[in-house]
Amino acid sequence: MLFQIKSYLKFLWHSKNEHAVHSPFVFNLITKCFYDKKSKPEYKVLKNYRNELLQNKNTIQVNDFGVGSKVFKSNTRQISQIAKTAGITQKRAELLFRITNYFQPESILEIGTSLGFATSALALGNPKAKIITLEGCPTTMAIAKNQLQLFNFENVECITTEFNDFLQICNLKSEICNLIYFDGNHSKTATLEYFDLLLPTIANDSVWIFDDIHWSQDMEEAWEIIKNHPKVTVTIDTFQWGLVFFRTEQPIEHFVIRV
Repeated sequence: MLFQIKSYLKFLWHSKNEHAVHSPFVFNLITKCFYDKKSKPEYKVLKNYRNELLQNKNTIQVNDFGVGSKVFKSNTRQISQIAKTAGITQKRAELLFRITNYFQPESILEIGTSLGFATSALALGNPKAKIITLEGCPTTMAIAKNQLQLFNFENVECITTEFNDFLQICNLKSEICNLIYFDGNHSKTATLEYFDLLLPTIANDSVWIFDDIHWSQDMEEAWEIIKNHPKVTVTIDTFQWGLVFFRTEQPIEHFVIRV
């Protein structure tokens, strides 16, 4: 916790808003997407999705995972308790919806489904997108899959798997992932492995979002390595997330933006 407080204070010191941004691409993203304060009907759907899980008192057996998404501990918890702490907040779900809606990606990969809060935001952002979401815990995935079906998110394919296994065995080199949301394993080793395995899927308009880039010293080190990769041209650090772009027409720039 002390590390995260120090990281946040450092973030605040370096962070800017749209007035300090001279890149038209990033300026438009910030003003038309990040700072869009207009109410959206989809926000109510996201809230209802969350509230149903917060009211679910059923008890399930869930797994916690270590590096490589291998189980190291199992425990019994109420779904409502998991919903309070797992996945992204309502505010972050709304922002993820806006980002997806802004870029309109045709193919989306989510690493780490949990209860599907982020998944629902991705699905609402572009109902025509092909979405694959990966989760290591079969019990948690069963809850998310059922919830996504109840809300008629028919464009989502739910896969229970170890993340490395899926990324290696499925050989995604011939596919393009327009948007990837990384929220499956907050360790330097795993994050960089996923980054390397998925690099063959990038296109000029690909958008990658890494969750919890300031979670630990390890994650900050991983973020710095990703920022300095030769194929990366633009990054945006929002403290909670790190957004990565591969646009060849863009000069290399790294932004720290308050949202």
